[in-house]
Amino acid sequence: MLPAQPNRSLIDGIACLQALATGGAPSGVRDLARRLGLETTRAHRLLKTLSHLGFARQTPRRKYEPGPAMHVLSAQSLFASGLLRRALDPLKALRRHRLIVALGILWREHVCYLYHAMPGMSPGEALGRLGLYPAPRSSIGMVLTARLPGEEIRRIYRGREIPGYPGGLRDLMADLREIRRRGYAHLVHSRSPRRVTMAVPLGEPPDAALAFSGNIPPEKRDPLLEVLRDTVRRILAQRDPADAGTRLEPPPFQGDPR
Repeated sequence: MLPAQPNRSLIDGIACLQALATGGAPSGVRDLARRLGLETTRAHRLLKTLSHLGFARQTPRRKYEPGPAMHVLSAQSLFASGLLRRALDPLKALRRHRLIVALGILWREHVCYLYHAMPGMSPGEALGRLGLYPAPRSSIGMVLTARLPGEEIRRIYRGREIPGYPGGLRDLMADLREIRRRGYAHLVHSRSPRRVTMAVPLGEPPDAALAFSGNIPPEKRDPLLEVLRDTVRRILAQRDPADAGTRLEPPPFQGDPR
């Protein structure tokens, strides 16, 4: 929820930064202004400021792309959180199941995958290889969205089309309540009942979630959920000494996102 007196320049600057990071190609000022709903002159000033700080840079064709400071910020944030560093070895161990293995975080209505490994893929190839993905179509997105307050979920999706939910917000909230009750997300592909994705939250409160995806027969789903939960425990057990008071097991879910 926004504070009483939000800093609009900071909000718009971060929106520009996010647009550059997810654009997939250099952006012109007018194009970026249109995507963000900003005046062209304001977008231009923001991009010039980001360029001065090194978070953006101009191409020879006078478009903008991420600058070196964005990579520095990414590296610093990964180091500060320690999540990916602690998770890599446990994630490698999951390759033996020959399924897609994913570690992701929630960003508004999207999932950002820190790690997404197809069967046989090396850990290096799996790091940061995908862009943002709609949270309602992802088990990671759903299990993390289910942990948000109900009012925040309604604010994110109110008045919008929700991928996979033609019935709208009411149907989404019903599924989120069930996920919250179970403590994990389990999505079945509409055209292929054997194709399943399942995710469990990581941490308390959860900063991320861990998932398997692939052709998983019903009799293997509960055992694989236990594998995911055990992997979460292994990741949390490697926490820094300063976090020694953090509980390894999340408490039982209580209430629901009404």
